[in-house]
Amino acid sequence: MRRLIVTTFLTLDGVMQAPGGPEEDPSDGFAYGGWSVNYWDDVMDRFQAQAIRGPFDLVLGRKTYDIFAAYWPTAPEEAGGKPLNDATKYVASRGRPNLEWSKSVLLEGDAAEAVAALKQTNGPELQVHGSGNLVQTLLR
Repeated sequence: MRRLIVTTFLTLDGVMQAPGGPEEDPSDGFAYGGWSVNYWDDVMDRFQAQAIRGPFDLVLGRKTYDIFAAYWPTAPEEAGGKPLNDATKYVASRGRPNLEWSKSVLLEGDAAEAVAALKQTNGPELQVHGSGNLVQTLLR
């Protein structure tokens, strides 16, 4: 059985946002993008480097997938995207997203059932990055 690990940036009052800039995800009028950058330190660097040391596959919600797919395929090598680009990306979506990022696979049907089935397959650990709606679905 594959382990499923969630790694996310979350405040105690429930704000989930990646360490990008203010423009990263302004949906629904969110004006505090990049809030975690001010708190980034050597401990966070080490944690992130260890988390994506691999091997792993990604399980992403559609919004996080779109954000990642717009950045990581062409990110500078020193940004550390190679492990993300090399991973298989399993995407949960209610629609039919454009999955152009290499090694991307749409999870068909109910997301919780699809992830439960995926955990039963052979392969590396599964990591959910961000993907707040997906995480809430999986916790139910």
